[in-house]
Amino acid sequence: MGLQCIVLYISFIIMHSIILSNSKSIVKNLPGFDGDLPFTFETGYVGVGEHGDVEFFYYFVESQRNPSQDPLILYLTGGPGVAALSTFLYQIGPLSFNIENCWNNNITLELNPYSWTKIANMIFIDTPAGVGFSYSKTWEASRSSDSILASNVYDFLRKWLMEHPRFLSNPLYLSGISYMGLIVPRVVLETYNGNKVGNQPRVNIEGYIMISPFTDKFADFNSRLELAHRLALISDDIYKSAIESCHGNYVYADDSNALCSNSLQRMEQCIGDINLSNTLEPFCAIVNPDPSCPEATQIFSEVWANNKDVQKALNVREGTVERWAYTNMSVRYFFDKEDTTCYSFDIFSSIEWQKQLTTETCEVFIISGDHDMVFPYVGIQKWIKSLDVPIASPWKPWFLRSQVGGYQTTYERNGYSLKHATIKGAGHVVFQTKPEEALSMVSEWLGSHTYSSA
Repeated sequence: MGLQCIVLYISFIIMHSIILSNSKSIVKNLPGFDGDLPFTFETGYVGVGEHGDVEFFYYFVESQRNPSQDPLILYLTGGPGVAALSTFLYQIGPLSFNIENCWNNNITLELNPYSWTKIANMIFIDTPAGVGFSYSKTWEASRSSDSILASNVYDFLRKWLMEHPRFLSNPLYLSGISYMGLIVPRVVLETYNGNKVGNQPRVNIEGYIMISPFTDKFADFNSRLELAHRLALISDDIYKSAIESCHGNYVYADDSNALCSNSLQRMEQCIGDINLSNTLEPFCAIVNPDPSCPEATQIFSEVWANNKDVQKALNVREGTVERWAYTNMSVRYFFDKEDTTCYSFDIFSSIEWQKQLTTETCEVFIISGDHDMVFPYVGIQKWIKSLDVPIASPWKPWFLRSQVGGYQTTYERNGYSLKHATIKGAGHVVFQTKPEEALSMVSEWLGSHTYSSA
């Protein structure tokens, strides 16, 4: 048997085994939505990991514009541990809850006018196992980490594309929000490297998009002092005292340094009751939040997603998930949280991988809300500067309907380009308060590129 035949035979065996282990189905109707869905919607499972013992559940929506030509965006929800439905129904998916009806005990869905599916083919995944409708077949497979998650996402991407070959030539972008800023660059780098060593299928990777990214477990938290001062949440004397006494470390400060500790305590008194996700919005209690808080509306997804008719419509495998939860708290990361029995937070920073990506032909888009104190834009500016890529277009405003929507800076070298943009008045989840601005920015950025086929 010739070499070419052997390669084709092996490819056939791989493809056949993947098809046997994975499943997909088209969803035409959903409880709470009146009539047929006006877009092509698919859900399914892809087995990932060394033995395929982790089943990632995904939601895929074809672009409502031109699915054969529009980009393919694989989107990762933050946390980690937040279910993909949070993004699908509350942020950039094609549907959203009709909040007014939901508060009247009539949980209904409506079309989202600012869905990213208007401009791109979108894949949303529940990651890791134990989140949303994703599950593991063994106890060993249920244990994950940042590194394992990154590897599993790359595995998912290749297998999904093998099952959907008509999207192989579409320009691909990896994307994610918040904690996924630690994961996305590693997956992107692994994708570029996989193409170089001949991994199949060859992925038509163009770059990545990160929203409010968590990129470094020191620098991002450390930058909160700077933003608090810029937003007039702390006084000049608190800021000056911290600068002089803490020696640049406001995260892991030396307890024996009384002056520094005092400065940071005064800062905490000032921002302790501030909504760090958006300093312009009211502070929302985690337990029993006020109905005006975005967190309060999570109850709608809990009720909807646990409805047996909904799970049947989504083609969820019966018996694989005991109860759907908006967030798997055993996986979710908080500042300085230790590893859990099921997850290891083993990536401290993604900056080094992003430095390596500056040598690739790669398009990068970083979006920040200028009132996000979770991972402030000022910290993002600092690590972008550390990439040592020249500024091609300095800080300037961008506009939506003749109004300043925020500010942007572009960096370029050879085939690498990075744009960092802020959205004026937006917080951590920019889509919640500024969905039109976010869609406008992404649409313009994607439309500015000239793509080549894989």
